[in-house]
Amino acid sequence: MTDIFHYDDLTWPEVADLPRDVPLILPLGSGWDFQRLAEQLSNPPRVGLLPHFPFGWRGSGLDLPESVLGAYIQNLLSSLRDDGFTRVYALTPQDTIQLPASEFQISQFNASQHRIAPPLPADSERGKVILMPIGHTEQHGFHLPLSVDTVIIEAIAKGTASTAPLRAHTLPVMPYGVSTHRPSFAGTMNAGGRAFEDFWLAVIDALVARGFDRFYLMSGHGGNTSFLVNIVKYAGERHRRIFCATAFLHTSGPIGAAAIEKYRTSKIGGMGHACELETAYMLHLRPDLCHMERVVDETDFVATPSYYMDWIEGGSLVANPPWDDDTKTGAYGAGSHATAEKGRLWLEAAIREKVAHVEEIHEQHERREARRKSGYGLWGKN
Repeated sequence: MTDIFHYDDLTWPEVADLPRDVPLILPLGSGWDFQRLAEQLSNPPRVGLLPHFPFGWRGSGLDLPESVLGAYIQNLLSSLRDDGFTRVYALTPQDTIQLPASEFQISQFNASQHRIAPPLPADSERGKVILMPIGHTEQHGFHLPLSVDTVIIEAIAKGTASTAPLRAHTLPVMPYGVSTHRPSFAGTMNAGGRAFEDFWLAVIDALVARGFDRFYLMSGHGGNTSFLVNIVKYAGERHRRIFCATAFLHTSGPIGAAAIEKYRTSKIGGMGHACELETAYMLHLRPDLCHMERVVDETDFVATPSYYMDWIEGGSLVANPPWDDDTKTGAYGAGSHATAEKGRLWLEAAIREKVAHVEEIHEQHERREARRKSGYGLWGKN
């Protein structure tokens, strides 16, 4: 019997210890016959299942150009190949997509193919802010799994949509983003900056064509941030009647910053990555995936007045030195200070903050549309 394990439940040292011939599978969607998959792979002892890719192929409910989706998927598979894994595949619904490198692809009919998938989002959600939560699959020190960024931003997005159901609607969380520090520690994947931008612009293009006009790209992973800023700028140039926004991570605006300051016990440098904040979130949301007996506090970041590490980064310099310079374990911060109660309080603050952002996005769109319709400035000459 083949043992199927979840890749993103592992810590990076556990990924580093995996045999390089263990099959790793990236499924597009859900509803798969894993017994059939094991047979297709000649019944290996173990198979690693990566987080499922939520949409983008024909019939997924949000169809994108095959070249855009293919580049994104191909970069993720190449991340694993670059790490030495020799049996890496995308599991795709039959007759829906042909990846650039077909040898990396396994196809099946899955349960969702027996019906046409409903559109994502439903047309009835027009007029709401469409939340696009984007996490990542990457290392988080010795004590946390690869899924941290995805777990946290999914909880925040769902909490926002359930708190303001008439004002916001969330897409399924995307568990893959951009990491430029992949070689430092095992387990980290990378969609690639250009492929990432092209993919999310295509998502916005598809939704604008269906009448959606308010979007909030919400990231749980710092490496996505600069690329999301580019996407927002490109989208605003391409679609002049929408309002598309992003923010630096979560729990980082006035509401989040106040909550962090109120409850944190670590000093500046104690929050960055696999830190007091992220560990607290995970202790609240997925304590079963936390290994607090392995936690190592790392706060020896090479800090100067204009460049230092904390959750709400300070200073005027932007840089990207190797992670190996500042951490021996993959963590930045003091995870030992985390508690589940802090995680609960910070999650509540993050949701309040995102609900406030949703209201601002609505206000921005409505006030700007009113100006346009009144003939303000150059709009009166169009």
